[in-house]
Amino acid sequence: MAQQAPWGKPDQPITHADRVYAAEQFSNTVSVTDPVDNKLLGVIRLGEPQPMNFAPLYKGQVLTHGMGFSPDGKTLAIVSIGSNGVSFVDTATNTVKHTTYVGRSPHEAFFTPDGTAVWVTVRGEDYVSVLDTKTYEEVARVKTPGGPGMTIFSPDGKYAYICSSFNPITVVIEVASRTQVGEVKQPSPFCPNIAVTPDGKQVWFTQKDTGKLVAFSALPPFTVLKTMDMGPIANHVNFANVKGKTYAYVTIGGLSQVKVLRVADYSTVATIPVGAMPHGVWPSSDGSRVYVGLENDDKLAVIDTGTNKVIATIPIGQAPQALAFVSGAAASPDADAKLAQLGIAGNTYSLVLRDGTGERTHVTLFDQGLVQVLQAAVTGLEPKKPYFVALADAPTGGNLQPLARFMSNPAGAAIVNASGPIRQLVDTPASTARRYLVITDSAGDAPGKVLQHQP
Repeated sequence: MAQQAPWGKPDQPITHADRVYAAEQFSNTVSVTDPVDNKLLGVIRLGEPQPMNFAPLYKGQVLTHGMGFSPDGKTLAIVSIGSNGVSFVDTATNTVKHTTYVGRSPHEAFFTPDGTAVWVTVRGEDYVSVLDTKTYEEVARVKTPGGPGMTIFSPDGKYAYICSSFNPITVVIEVASRTQVGEVKQPSPFCPNIAVTPDGKQVWFTQKDTGKLVAFSALPPFTVLKTMDMGPIANHVNFANVKGKTYAYVTIGGLSQVKVLRVADYSTVATIPVGAMPHGVWPSSDGSRVYVGLENDDKLAVIDTGTNKVIATIPIGQAPQALAFVSGAAASPDADAKLAQLGIAGNTYSLVLRDGTGERTHVTLFDQGLVQVLQAAVTGLEPKKPYFVALADAPTGGNLQPLARFMSNPAGAAIVNASGPIRQLVDTPASTARRYLVITDSAGDAPGKVLQHQP
């Protein structure tokens, strides 16, 4: 019997009782998908679109991002990084049964293997908040290097592995005593995601800033086994057992690809084009499918692990981040009927920017009604330099109006966000001068030379 990701039922075929959930950052929703029909059933709304959240936020969640689920599949823990909330969702009713507020900008949450606690990485601070799953109250804080990114547990529940998003250190905590028993040096500070192989022998984490992937031993002395180059904006990693062999699936946001690696020898066996900005990744319980959230496509891609081909893409909410396949979640037909529909969250507008060598940047406008959120997955720049996303009155320049200033990461990439009535400005009547999105270098505090532009 092949065990898959945490809490997966070994070798259990996909059924209508299973669900795929995705946490969606700009629509502030959790999408609910039937994996048999590859059909979106609806979304759980946790918050409102912009510009409602520009004002004081008295209720609802903003920037729905992280996700964990209980070993029995009955509860989701959904993290909203803009409102510091952990929403506990009952999978049988698709309703929020409690919300706990923690410290500044939490990122991910996951249940301990015994189901008694949820560890929430509080990335804006320097600790993990431990929540009791019966009272939903914080019962402890585990000190970490500043900016903890994610916690994952060994299958036996003995160790917690916590990577950092601000410091080049992953720490290992003994769960029973909540004390540090080891650490692993990260090649760079920014780790967003960490996973354990199904056999519990290895831990893998991604480096979003440098595009690397690191594997280390899950047991003392927690030795680094392999460091691999993946590509710009390496996002999440997860595992699936396929025909007796274990494979890793790594989302490479800047390349719109999922790379498949054989765990036994770390070799890359497939590169799968999936769509714009792949982010979260999770296997089905039988390992026959791997699900990928496409952050800049607002879709869920379904990979057949036997052929390493995308067999379906499902429209979901805006900018999916973490996701999970939950065996036997079994929401009732009545509960599914109460799910909200996408509405304006289903409206997105996409384009690409090019330089002299080809397509480099994917830009998506997420419709929020009165305004849009612009997100650009930028690649092909020089590392650690300032740049602008701007509007131009000609395809390759002219009068430039800056939308956002940003710094490229060590891989020459960046994820850039801006908000405003951008579609209305670009989609103008024929009688009005058209404007174009471009990326420029920095001339002090103003846009300089155009480096990337619309075709």
